[in-house]
Amino acid sequence: MLEAYRLEGAGAANIAAAVEEAVAAGELSPGQSLTPIREFAARIGVNPNTVAAAYRLLRERGVIETAGRRGSRIRARPVSTAREALGTPVPPGVRDVSSGNPDPALLPALADVLADVARGHAERPVLYGAPPVSEDLRAQAAAALAADGVPPGPLAVTSGALDAIERILAARLRPGDRVAVEDPGWGGLLDLLPALGLRPEPFGTDDDGPVPEELTRALAAGARAVVVTCRAQNPTGAALTAERAGTLRALLREADPLLVEDDHGHGITTLPLQPLGGATRRWAFVRSTAKAYGPDLRLAVVTGDENTLDRLSGRQRLGAGWVSHLLQDAVARLWRTGAVDPATVSAAYDLRRRRLLQELARRGVPARGRSGMNVWVPVPDETSAVARLLAAGWAAAPGSRFRIASPPGVRLTLSDVRPTELPALADAVRATLAPPPAGRYG
Repeated sequence: MLEAYRLEGAGAANIAAAVEEAVAAGELSPGQSLTPIREFAARIGVNPNTVAAAYRLLRERGVIETAGRRGSRIRARPVSTAREALGTPVPPGVRDVSSGNPDPALLPALADVLADVARGHAERPVLYGAPPVSEDLRAQAAAALAADGVPPGPLAVTSGALDAIERILAARLRPGDRVAVEDPGWGGLLDLLPALGLRPEPFGTDDDGPVPEELTRALAAGARAVVVTCRAQNPTGAALTAERAGTLRALLREADPLLVEDDHGHGITTLPLQPLGGATRRWAFVRSTAKAYGPDLRLAVVTGDENTLDRLSGRQRLGAGWVSHLLQDAVARLWRTGAVDPATVSAAYDLRRRRLLQELARRGVPARGRSGMNVWVPVPDETSAVARLLAAGWAAAPGSRFRIASPPGVRLTLSDVRPTELPALADAVRATLAPPPAGRYG
């Protein structure tokens, strides 16, 4: 049907632009199949390679997707639409276990800290030309990273983990490059890749982190970068063990991709960090404050090899410039004063997660959740499971937010669930797995 649209020029860029304009105008609908390459080329009188290049451009821009032998089709949603934006609103009276948010009761109070920092900045305001990283935060971060075994390197500060990952990937990769990602994995990252014109290459995980054979396959498929979650993986709770980390370091050292580690579990789990940084020539380690100190702080500390950090910081200077020193100094103050006790926070999340896993096991329901605040439950059908849980008073996150090729499941965030509620939640989950009652329909 694409030949019906007027083309201004016969090059790949012109064809891709015409398709994008048709999508924007509503003339091509989400899910609509595209004309096969050779057929389209014959109809508009160009070389098939030109149409193939146009389709490749459209894939890299996130306009279309390829479904194997079924050909290419318009993406079901815009590349800039976050998966969370497609969720179902939580009705009144329904318990929300879908948000992925931390427990507000476990976050530190910020009012006094921000007020004290603001008073200090009033006396010594930060102006243009100041170093991008606060000296206080630099000292705190460097000491903590060294204590956790992260190799030494330059430091940068970004507006959260995803901001850091975006800048690193954009600085090192080109549109069309493959990035090996956990499957199931963080929905925000899975949204980011097509927005950057990058292609995800999924690899499976178990409770101990990436499965070596799966990561080997993803790298053999051409992945030029790997993103790994160290602990409290979203959505499964996986955490690297020392043995698994050793195996992965050897694997990564041989393949030598760009390695990005995400440590958003810092402060919410006492499982020891097993860093992979330094196993490859190009690497970055990202430590976010969101889960332990509050999502609205929008701050992550980044270290890595000198060249990668130089590229990240250089691009940051051309845009945002720096992250507010008010926020940096506030986080440094929180770290220095021990405002968050990881043992207390971890114990609170561990109690809820382990009890739910126990309750589910008693009911014969397999589930995953080694660390963090989430439990992942495999289900035969996500739509049915989410709908039945909602009817039972629980709003769960469908696994489609986090999956590429892995089997279906639902994610349950336990931040806002009291231990006394866990048996009822386990009953509701078990009920979703029961087959519907048999019946006859006339």
